[in-house]
Amino acid sequence: MNAFEDAVAAVFREEYGRAVSVVRRTTGDLGFAEDAVQEAFAEATRRWASDGVPEQPGAWIILTARRRAVDRFRREAARGGKEAAAALLDATDDGGAGTLGDDRLRLLFTCCHPALSMPARVALALRVVGGLTTTQIASAFLVSEASMGQRISRAKAKIRDAHIPYRIPSVQDLPERLSGVLAVIYLIYNEGYSATLGEPRERAGLCAEALRLARVVVRLMPEEPEAQGLLALLLLSESRSGVRAGPGRVLVPLAEQDRSRWNAALIAEGTAIVQTCLAGGRLGPYQLQAAIQAVHAAAPSAAATDWHRIVRLYDLLFEAAPGPVVRLNRAVAVAEAEGPAAALEIVDGLHLSGYHVFHAVRAELLRRLGRWDDAARELAEAARLAPGAGEKAFLLGKLRDLQRG
Repeated sequence: MNAFEDAVAAVFREEYGRAVSVVRRTTGDLGFAEDAVQEAFAEATRRWASDGVPEQPGAWIILTARRRAVDRFRREAARGGKEAAAALLDATDDGGAGTLGDDRLRLLFTCCHPALSMPARVALALRVVGGLTTTQIASAFLVSEASMGQRISRAKAKIRDAHIPYRIPSVQDLPERLSGVLAVIYLIYNEGYSATLGEPRERAGLCAEALRLARVVVRLMPEEPEAQGLLALLLLSESRSGVRAGPGRVLVPLAEQDRSRWNAALIAEGTAIVQTCLAGGRLGPYQLQAAIQAVHAAAPSAAATDWHRIVRLYDLLFEAAPGPVVRLNRAVAVAEAEGPAAALEIVDGLHLSGYHVFHAVRAELLRRLGRWDDAARELAEAARLAPGAGEKAFLLGKLRDLQRG
C-alpha cells in the first residue's frame, strides 16, 4: 500500500461511521446512507489521486455523500410523486457543524438496539460505525462472507421495518441502553483478545476496533463513568497483548509474562482513568474490573501483587455484578492471599462444570495441595474444553509436566 492509499484508508477508518451517521439523519435510511458514503469514498479515491487529500477530508466526504444521497432521493421521490418529501432534505440540513457527535452516537445506539440479536449488533456496529468491510468482519468471526452479509442485511432490514428510532435514549432509559452498547464493544474486544492465541491473525484487529469504539463513546459521553471504565479496562488489557502468547502462540499466563515488555503508555493512560473513576465514587462493573487490572499493572512481579486489595475489589464487583465467574476469579486471588485450601473451598461451591477456566483453576489448586491425580484429571478436562488452540496447547503442556513430575 502506497502513501496515498494509506491516507485514504486512514480517512475511511476515522470518518466512515461519522459520515454514515450524518447522511442517515438526512435520508432516514441506513442502507441508503451507506451506499452514498461508499460512493463518496470511491469518488474521493479518483479525485484525490490528482488533486491531493483535502485539508478537511471528513467534511469533503460528508458533503459529497450527502449530495449523492439527495440527488438519488430526489430522483426516486420524483418517480413516486413525492417531490414534497424530497424538499424536506434541504430543510433538515443545518450544516452538521454542531451535530456530528450526536449523530454518531445515535448511530451507535441504533446499531446496538435491544431488538437486534447480539451477533447482529456486533456485526452492524463493526460495519456501520467501525467501517470494517463485510469480508473483514466475516474473517474475524470465522464465518463465510455470504453469511455475514446476510446477517448485516437482516439487521438493517429489522431497523427499517421495526421503525427502530434513530436517537439517543431518554435519560431514564440511558443507563440500560448504554450498558448494551458497552457490552457490544466488550464482546468485540474479547473476540480479538482470544484470537491472539492460536487463531487467525485477522481476528486480532478486533481489539483495535473495540478500543476505537470505546474512545468514541467516551469522547461523546465523557460524563459516563462506565464508559470510562470500559476504556480503561481495554487499555490495561491491551497493554499485555504483546507478551500473552509465546512461541507457537501458546498462552503465557500473567505470572510468567515479561512485565518489562508491557506497554507503559497504555498502562499509564488506563491507570489515570481508573483513578478518576475511583475518585468519582459511581463504581460499576467495568470500572471495578479496570481497577483490578490496574493493581496487576502496578505490581513489579506476581509475588509483589497486592492480592488482598484484589480480593476486596472482587467483593465490590460481586455486589455490582454477581455471578459464578466473578467468584471463580475472586478464588484465584484468595489462593494467593490466603492459600489454596481456602480458594478450593470457594471453587468447589461453584457450578461451572463445562467451563474450561473453572477446571484449570481447580487443577492448579489441587496441584498446590499435592493432589496430583485429581489435578491431572481437571487439567485434561480443561484442555478438552478449551476453545482456543493456544490455551489448549498451554493446558496440555501443564498436564504433561504434571504427569512427568
